[in-house]
Amino acid sequence: MSALAHYDAIVVGGGPAGSSCAARLVEGGAKVAVLDREEFPRTKLCAGWVTPEAMADLALDPSDYPRRFLTFEQIVAHIKGLTFKLSTPQHSIRRYEFDDFLLARSGAEVHRRNVKNIRRENGHYVVGDEFRCDYLVGAGGTRCPVYRSLFRERNPRAKELQATTYEHEFAFEWSDPRCHLWFFDKGLPGYAWYVPKEKGWLNCGLGGMAEKLKARGADVKTHWRHFTEVLRRKGFVVDADYAPRGYSYYLRGDVDVVRIDNAFVTGDAAGLATRDLCEGIGPAIRSGHRAAETILTGAEYRLDDISSFSSDHAAIRGLLEYMFIRRKTRLRARAAVRAGAPGA
Repeated sequence: MSALAHYDAIVVGGGPAGSSCAARLVEGGAKVAVLDREEFPRTKLCAGWVTPEAMADLALDPSDYPRRFLTFEQIVAHIKGLTFKLSTPQHSIRRYEFDDFLLARSGAEVHRRNVKNIRRENGHYVVGDEFRCDYLVGAGGTRCPVYRSLFRERNPRAKELQATTYEHEFAFEWSDPRCHLWFFDKGLPGYAWYVPKEKGWLNCGLGGMAEKLKARGADVKTHWRHFTEVLRRKGFVVDADYAPRGYSYYLRGDVDVVRIDNAFVTGDAAGLATRDLCEGIGPAIRSGHRAAETILTGAEYRLDDISSFSSDHAAIRGLLEYMFIRRKTRLRARAAVRAGAPGA
């Protein structure tokens, strides 16, 4: 067997959490490898909403970003037939470009590998019988092999926090440059979005809490058909050739076990998406930086003080968290009554 390639740290996953962690480690003088099963640039399902705070955490001035970048000064929220215009500047990017830019900027070695085997050996981590490291960072999203191999038993995910999404990003000459959000339409335990991108791209999609959808006998595909009809009827998107795809991830829950020995989980691997707007890029970046700082300085690694919410408004945070997570669906409540469940 050939000698294992040794690194100070290996980061599994090249998205915003992984590239942020790798960049900080390289800056601190560490020898770092990023392993990802995909070749970058790669398609990544995501609305591509980036907050000003996330850009600040990346120390990235929008004027210095060379790819598609759009700032919308206003978000239009549609709730139960009412419309609210929120003046809160936000940004949109294409994840296809954004992740590739951040990973290249990190300065880390990048290897295309589908990581399947991880083991602890003589104080090191051996990854895929090819690499060895002192520190291991899981940044591979919901299906991260670091989480699966080392953290799943110690910190299992809560089913009620699983969000499921369905979306499509496509070339489209949009006319409305604002971001639109539709909350709870047709009983969706979540929201749908229309997010324009610079230079003729658009992302349309929706997401909801998987357990609530199942309890209602609904699914995202049914809601998707209704949503695209809304887009057509309102004149947002007409005659589009949609090819939507789905994925799932977890909203913020228990983050007590995010480090075991010298292994860490970050971003969606740790389940950090916010509990109101289900936003994951910002928390991913911050957790990646936290892991790097711990490796470089020995600081405590904790994620509980990274905000669980995107909105600055307490009333909005509370309403959305209640509707997404805490509120029982009528179907489940009725089923509990029929079964004579305690507390029904």
